[in-house]
Amino acid sequence: MLSPTDVRKFNTPDQLQTGQGYHTLVAKSPVILEKLEIVDRVAKTDSSVLILGESGVGKELFAEQIHLRSPRANRPFIRVNCAAIPEGLLESELFGHVKGAFTNAVAKRQGRFELADGGTIFLDEIADIPLPLQAKLLRVIQEKTFEKVGSDSSITVNVRILAATNKDIEALVEKGEFRNDLYYRLNVLPLYIPPLRQRQGDIPELAVFFLKKFTGEAKKQFEGFSNEAMGTMLSYSWPGNIRELENCVERACVIGKGRWIGREDLFLKTTDTLPEQHEGSRNLKTAINTFKAHFIRKVLEENNWNQTEAAKALDIQRTYLSRLIKELEIINTKE
Repeated sequence: MLSPTDVRKFNTPDQLQTGQGYHTLVAKSPVILEKLEIVDRVAKTDSSVLILGESGVGKELFAEQIHLRSPRANRPFIRVNCAAIPEGLLESELFGHVKGAFTNAVAKRQGRFELADGGTIFLDEIADIPLPLQAKLLRVIQEKTFEKVGSDSSITVNVRILAATNKDIEALVEKGEFRNDLYYRLNVLPLYIPPLRQRQGDIPELAVFFLKKFTGEAKKQFEGFSNEAMGTMLSYSWPGNIRELENCVERACVIGKGRWIGREDLFLKTTDTLPEQHEGSRNLKTAINTFKAHFIRKVLEENNWNQTEAAKALDIQRTYLSRLIKELEIINTKE
């Protein structure tokens, strides 16, 4: 059984109470801890960062971490979901407008760049910005100036730009759907966040974190996850990544009736064969490691997680098996 225990978290309680809605980033897997080391180095600069990764991997959380670890931490952190704002309103949202600039512009309005002055602006779903607006965004990056909609007066701002997308932005550049000069300006420091299926070490930590979060909301008290439930979560491919895991745990907290969250409470479709974690992998090494991790876990389970016996069955040295378990983040759910 896996009970709620202390997990590795980032962001301090006082940061979470600043009113800017910062999230807690939970991490244990070596690949994510390595990414956070990169964040530490990136945060010290003012260069633009392009955060890449599938939907739901936590790109916004990494943007928050860059801001919180930077010299701008005490200044505004402004979020903009470019895909959620209608194309006709996006320019006004980003740069503001003057009174009478268009129908219903009954008063002057500050844009997000003006609000972010001295701090950081996070442009999520950057690939969805229309081409005409991309030129104006490029000018802001290069010259730090822009005009409100309907105004001829320039405004100068000091803003660090972080951007994110789950799309293949290089393919969009090749198709002419995204400006190559803007892409190069945004992609000064690229940061790729791997999907959850490639960082299994984070699954138990995240599941426990979400269980703590939703237990109170559901007005129930759970002691943790059963071995079967955790095994199911570890073998699932999580196409929706962390967002899907969070929704899964929330659902389990609502419908769960016992002291422990069971496999039946998760409503996840899995099989006893090799999980489809290789889907979405971008190289042969990742696919091979996925197979190795699954195969070694099966042998360990057959030998009741006795590493000496499992090493004999695999015909390898026990020390080598121990190293593989660590490198591949193979977790014993019975502990």
